[in-house]
Amino acid sequence: MVAQIHSDNPKAQTMKIRSIRATPVNIPLRAPYRFSYGSTGSLTKTVIELMTEDGICGLGECADGDRAADVARMAERLIGHDIRDTGPAQRRCVPGMSYTPWDNVTAHRRVFGGIEMAMWDARARTEGQPLHRLLGGAVRDKIAVTEYFSYRLPGVSEPGEASPTDIARYCARMIEDHDARIFEGKVATVTLDEEVRMVAEVRAAIGSRPLQLDANGLWTLTTARQAFHRLMPYEIDWFEEPCESYEEMAALRAHFECSFSTHIVDLPKAARLGCPDAIVTNINELGGIRGVMDFVASCAAMGVGFRFHSGETGVATAAYLHLSAALDHVRGASQTLLRWYGDDVIEGGPFVPNGGVVRVPEGPGLGVTLDPVALQRCHERYLAEGRFPAGASAPAGSSYGSVFRKT
Repeated sequence: MVAQIHSDNPKAQTMKIRSIRATPVNIPLRAPYRFSYGSTGSLTKTVIELMTEDGICGLGECADGDRAADVARMAERLIGHDIRDTGPAQRRCVPGMSYTPWDNVTAHRRVFGGIEMAMWDARARTEGQPLHRLLGGAVRDKIAVTEYFSYRLPGVSEPGEASPTDIARYCARMIEDHDARIFEGKVATVTLDEEVRMVAEVRAAIGSRPLQLDANGLWTLTTARQAFHRLMPYEIDWFEEPCESYEEMAALRAHFECSFSTHIVDLPKAARLGCPDAIVTNINELGGIRGVMDFVASCAAMGVGFRFHSGETGVATAAYLHLSAALDHVRGASQTLLRWYGDDVIEGGPFVPNGGVVRVPEGPGLGVTLDPVALQRCHERYLAEGRFPAGASAPAGSSYGSVFRKT
């Protein structure tokens, strides 16, 4: 479903919202990758186009599938609203409580985060400034990212990797072709014996470069302890979610010298337990760009690290690059699947990491421009494939350009 809400009010002033359009898209991967939940060959996102009364288009994104209908419902409350007033906009759209049995507060927060991203982009474009300047100015212009590896199934454009040797050769090729600096790989996908062989071969292939692993919380504490005894000799720098809970990671910390990270957001508990060392999430989960800024400031005050994870189109990727540029506390290498993307919705295609970094986009706002042909192509792919991951079917009758009008 593609949704658009707009106002016909001729008296609306500059920097006020005229319309909001949402388009679900599928970003294909060059080869499906395996992780502890299964495998996926495509990622479903919702691209947002917010148009101001003076014709400036701001871009945003919802990271968690097809949210076009949710964006349309929320947009009805925001037509005519000033793009600079993100706080009042949030209060219009997101329930003011942590939980209610009659609504989904998390979903509202995520959807608003995509719209709020577009508000910031439109404002920065209106003022002719890169987004990071509105956020306080850049402390860096190159953002460190990890080079991902995993078992991958054969894809349309790449053969994938089916053995520890295949994965080690892939990592060696990333060093040779792209000067990759920090490697991060999926575990908890095959037997522990085979994964130990994989890690050993990857370590031999990458030399002394940092090596990080990610189990996506699949292991029990007992299994994690067994795995750590066998994996730690290969100098693992970071381990993401070996177990699901903070308490289990803290128990591992008592026996192993390794830094931990998680996608589960609970800053007070992280500070209290002293573990995990970093929280890794996206912009939507924190309710938008202002939410990220506030949360990272709290992380800095409480001694907990922060990083972004990847999987978005070039729109949200550009937003997290600008935030990483502006926020000094975002110092570690954030995750990225960019090397595996087979398409994108922005002009020029996916960002390409080189030397272990991605440069912050130049130009006003997010510094990226939608490619309408690519947007149409990615939307049609969503209609044909359904949602990834989870395999939800596309809504019957969905088509690019369908319009919801405010009456």
